[in-house]
Amino acid sequence: MTSTSSPIASSAPMLLPFWWLVGVLFVACLCVGMTLPTVPLFVAGTLGLGNAWAGLAVGIAFLATILSRGFAGTLTDRQGAKVAAVRGLFCYMAGALVCLAAGLPGLGAIAAYAVLLIGRLLIGVGESLVAVGTITWCIGLVGPARSGQVLAWIGAAIYGALAVGGPLGIALYDRLGLAGAMAVAMALPALALLAVLPLQALPVMAAAQRPSIWRVVGRIAPQGAIVCLQGIGFAAIGAFFALHFRAQGWAHAGLGLTAFGAGFVLVRLLFGGLPDRIGGLPVAAASLAVETLGQALLWSAATPNAALAGAFMTGLGCSMVFPAMGRDVVHRVAPPLRGTAMGAFSAFQDLAYGLTGPLAGLLADRTGYRGVFLVGTVAAVLGLAIALGLWIATRRPAATPQ
Repeated sequence: MTSTSSPIASSAPMLLPFWWLVGVLFVACLCVGMTLPTVPLFVAGTLGLGNAWAGLAVGIAFLATILSRGFAGTLTDRQGAKVAAVRGLFCYMAGALVCLAAGLPGLGAIAAYAVLLIGRLLIGVGESLVAVGTITWCIGLVGPARSGQVLAWIGAAIYGALAVGGPLGIALYDRLGLAGAMAVAMALPALALLAVLPLQALPVMAAAQRPSIWRVVGRIAPQGAIVCLQGIGFAAIGAFFALHFRAQGWAHAGLGLTAFGAGFVLVRLLFGGLPDRIGGLPVAAASLAVETLGQALLWSAATPNAALAGAFMTGLGCSMVFPAMGRDVVHRVAPPLRGTAMGAFSAFQDLAYGLTGPLAGLLADRTGYRGVFLVGTVAAVLGLAIALGLWIATRRPAATPQ
């Protein structure tokens, strides 16, 4: 088959299908953004279960995403990015519908929690398919030379949706309960599906040999480790920022994801093309230094404004790590394996999201919510150390043969 790279890939990425997909992704990911703060409020508040159970309910979606990344990448490479994206949108709708059922009256706490977990698992699978499919589709439209910009704009759509979806979900939850909020969350990917179906799919590339996903993981493990450590800060905010604010008696608990998303999108808008120009590692190192400061400010914040500033700084720092390292990943694999590579790479970030929720919930039960952000600080420091080590290693001159 012919290459999935568009013949106009050398032009500026102002292609209508590309921007259409970015917009569709934003609408679809509002479903995820609305569930992140509402699920822990429902579990810890309405159901009366502990923080660890609330963290598990958040994190289990990311566990499903991790486990399905390999399938999403293989499906994308073999059947096409559109097929993966469409199936993912159906999973979003099904997951929101099941979560809606968990919020209906008549269920006991344990039964409602079990139903909620099933819905979260479906949303996690949907996230895997939608993200891998859309990333591969957009890179195919624009070309691998601008993969950093593609990942920057896709991330801006995703985290912009989280920024808008967080307060929207809490507002709907406070007025309509979980069932009402999830009804809206189910309608959004349905709209996205209607927008995606008319788009023309890209041709699928044939590969002479497809290595196992574990071989692909081995090639991208350093970049994946950096993204994993970076993701802990966001996961801490997504799972526990609203609970932290309500425990402190502070207003505007839903603005944590908004502050994070504002910083995240701002950097993407201003510096989205930087990894393609100067390389991924220097961008990742600078970004992780900023994230460290943001998480440290969240940990030590004595006022709601300071905590929101910490969330904003965390967004500034997290913004470019994924596209910076993703750009390097795209250039380390052959085009027919791009979906598999991006699936494996994304799984490292999902690992951070999946583990942070339940483990941080156990920590919060014992030390309070501030300790969660201390863990985020330490993780960002470790990611910075790895990025600096790799960057220094790449700048060393090669040894001269004797």
